[in-house]
Amino acid sequence: MDNGVDRGADNPPRAVIFGVSGPDLSDGERRFFADADPLGFILFSRNCVSPDQVRALVSDLRQAVGRAGAPVLIDQEGGRVARLGPPHWRAAPAAARFAEIAGADPSRAAEAARLNARLLAAELADLGIDVDCAPVLDIPQPGAHRIIGDRAFGDTPEQAARLGGVTCEGLLAGGVLPVIKHLPGHGRATADSHFDLPVVDAAREELERIDFAPFRALNAMPWAMTAHVVYTALDSSAPATTSSVVIERVIRGTIGFDGVLISDDLCMKALDGPPGRRAEAALAAGCDIALHCNGVLAEMEAVAAACPPLTAAARARLSRAEAMRFHPEPFDVRAARVRLDAMLAAHAG
Repeated sequence: MDNGVDRGADNPPRAVIFGVSGPDLSDGERRFFADADPLGFILFSRNCVSPDQVRALVSDLRQAVGRAGAPVLIDQEGGRVARLGPPHWRAAPAAARFAEIAGADPSRAAEAARLNARLLAAELADLGIDVDCAPVLDIPQPGAHRIIGDRAFGDTPEQAARLGGVTCEGLLAGGVLPVIKHLPGHGRATADSHFDLPVVDAAREELERIDFAPFRALNAMPWAMTAHVVYTALDSSAPATTSSVVIERVIRGTIGFDGVLISDDLCMKALDGPPGRRAEAALAAGCDIALHCNGVLAEMEAVAAACPPLTAAARARLSRAEAMRFHPEPFDVRAARVRLDAMLAAHAG
């Protein structure tokens, strides 16, 4: 059975996931992907026009690399980070809505967060998308940039772990693999890493007590994403994505995460150097997979040239992750939406 990783034991795909430029696969992209053989793909709003169109695009992408199980990712958190939205898809709530409910009724908040994630999984699986870059486990701190903000499940590690955990459960129950992010914690960043390199000066003890804690609690999840953030107490010379110290000693060590580790988007301005060099640095530091999102063909060609095939360790992690995927049981989407809407309405305002 095709697990999305191997064409053969001696011919694994490249350790990279690419975005695409638009809603349809161009002939140039099709030829490039067939030759470069990336592990998988990630979709954005520019790629998602209608359900039938997305299904066709997902199928074309997998056909281009000759692997029916090639992972297809999306950032579908809810709230302001949602690549699928009305009129064709539900406007899923932001994580902060569940944090609000938890203030009055923690058990109801956990039920609502899990149900929302199960709905997300049903919506994604219907399109053939099988990996969701969610949940966010970062803990926003006073004075931090709003880039995390309402994407977080609250301001305590315990609440982030609980609501993030049930979100992972809901996604997995629907056959979609979650990606916890952004390791080892983005909640203190005073800059948006899409545009600048954030530098966090908190002491290691404080990072371990707050920032690392929800990731440590959920370190058995299948996939995780790094943060383009410098932590001076850990490694003052490089952001986590390109720091072997942070990845080996903190993410793999202190936090204990041994699943699939993917970089955040290499196109973000927090990183410097040409695209190929960024990919090399992320993989050399210990990321299993480099992520390049903007769909610019010339950049993708440079990144592909810099990315080797998946390592044996990465392939083993991908296989363990795939083993966590559930075959969804029958699920009444309509009833679930009614139930979730009622819970959200009961705690509105």
